[in-house]
Order: sequence, then C-alpha cells, then structure tokens
Amino acid sequence: MRFAVPLAACLALPVAAQEMAFDPAPTETCLAGITDGAQAYDCIGRAAYACMAQPMGETTLGMGFCLDAELTFWDSKLNAAYQTLRTELATQDQSRPHAALPLAEGLRDMQRGWIGFRDARCSFEAAQWHGGTGASPAYLGCAMQMTGEQTVYLWSVHEGAR
Repeated sequence: MRFAVPLAACLALPVAAQEMAFDPAPTETCLAGITDGAQAYDCIGRAAYACMAQPMGETTLGMGFCLDAELTFWDSKLNAAYQTLRTELATQDQSRPHAALPLAEGLRDMQRGWIGFRDARCSFEAAQWHGGTGASPAYLGCAMQMTGEQTVYLWSVHEGAR
C-alpha cells in the first residue's frame, strides 16, 4: 500500500512556492567539481538545504517545497541516465546474443525493483511520524536521497550515462 504523503506534499507546494524559489546551482556546482564519482553522493541535497535556508524554508511547507524541487531535479537526471545506459546496454546485447540475461533487460528489471524498494522505504520513513507534519518532509527527503543515490549508481555503471 502506498503512503498518501506525496499527494499531501503536492497540495502544500503552491503556498510555499509563492514565497520561495528553488535554485539547483548548489547541487550542480558540486557535481561539476567532482573528480571522483564517489564524491557525487556528497552533492545530493545541497540545493534543497540551501533552499531551506531562505525565509519559510524551515516550515513544513517550505521543507516540502525544497525537497520536492531537488527530488524533481534528481528524477530528471535519473531518467536521462537510465535512458542513456539502457541504449548503451541494448547495443552491447546485440553483440552477445546468447547471453544468459540481456543487460538492457537486467537494467530494466533492476530499476523496476528499485522503484518499489524506494517507495516502500520512504513510506516507512514517513510512517514513523504517525501522520504528523514531519511525514511529508521525511518521505520527500528519503525519495530525494534515494533518487540521487540511484542516479549516481547508474552514472558509475557507465560514465557515459552522466
């Protein structure tokens, strides 16, 4: 069963969005400066936390706005990395037609499983707030972190996916 927090978070975003602005620059600048792929993990959340430093950012609505905005940033990066990697792996699969598991299919299956795991884990994180106001930021923070980590993982599988 999915947790209803994301819908509640989306309903709250227009109020916070009227008074706040999200800038992905802190995360993008961090990513641009990495010399080792493992360092990319340290970039996750930088823009959200900078966003939360502005007025209203410390409120539940403000946190939800900032975390959701960076989640959207990472989700876009994840989708691009996945598509690039899937195309690359499909090409590799053509050169190894008798492989036990085609790599592109394995990537697809792994990603589907990861989405279910992310959703369940983040719903569990939110559930620990017992319906309180911290549930929405807990869910969004978890989803942002895990989506960023999965993006970095896909980048590490094939540097061209970045």
